[in-house]
Amino acid sequence: MNNIYFIAIEGSIGVGKTSLAELLSDELNARLVLEKFEENPFLPDFYRDPERYAFQTQLFFLLNRYRQQLDIRQTDMFHKLVISDYMFVKDRLFASLNLDEKELTLYDTVANLFQKNVVTPDLVIYLQADTNHLMKNIGARARGFEKEISWDYIDALNQVYNEFFFRYQDSPLLIINTNNIDFVNNPDDLKEVINYIRQPVSGTKFFNPVTKI
Repeated sequence: MNNIYFIAIEGSIGVGKTSLAELLSDELNARLVLEKFEENPFLPDFYRDPERYAFQTQLFFLLNRYRQQLDIRQTDMFHKLVISDYMFVKDRLFASLNLDEKELTLYDTVANLFQKNVVTPDLVIYLQADTNHLMKNIGARARGFEKEISWDYIDALNQVYNEFFFRYQDSPLLIINTNNIDFVNNPDDLKEVINYIRQPVSGTKFFNPVTKI
């Protein structure tokens, strides 16, 4: 993992981004940057009434994550590696799904200004899973505001993510299929994932573990 300073982990809701980021930061002695979704006061309202609260929800996330991205640019003398559980572009993916045409135009105007100051990850890890697997994970963690999330919404979001990363070329990309592994509760699965992440990545690589949960 030479010459890698910033790793970003992405994927749909419920795929395990934060869990893997935390586990990797411990293993690799990395500075951890987590999205602070719980600070968004509009999020519970959005899941109850998406059309009414989508723009406020997206704008809050955009501003909050932009502040975090600026912090990533700062040199940390205690860590040589930064790991985050999101990419700045994730806001645009959600916005494309949740906002109407006028709202998206305004959102893009602001987001494009911010993007110029955002650090591009040296490695992106995209955690992939089918919709049923994601819904199972979301139900298991039992966050109150997520009880309103529908299968159709997660399926649509999953398609947006898959389409985006099918075309992604801005940095090396590692795609990990998580349907058949449990890196949170199974140490062998975690070791397998970490060993694969440690391998050099150029272009796009796919990791499809066959371990059964």
